[in-house]
Amino acid sequence: MLLKAIIVCLLVFIVLNLFRALPVMLQGKQAQPMSRHLGRRVLFSVFLFALLLIALASGYITPNPRPY
Repeated sequence: MLLKAIIVCLLVFIVLNLFRALPVMLQGKQAQPMSRHLGRRVLFSVFLFALLLIALASGYITPNPRPY
């Protein structure tokens, strides 16, 4: 259950950073550059992917054997 909560929190944080970069993209200039928010989004996406791979390899989560 803790793993699922961490995954949901990371997904929410990734989407939040994407929406925080939107006004910077539309307006042009602000105090913080757009690359800061997008870079943070990419960093947490990579972290989430690594977390999923580690959880899959250790057996905490199992893939669906029949996807249909």
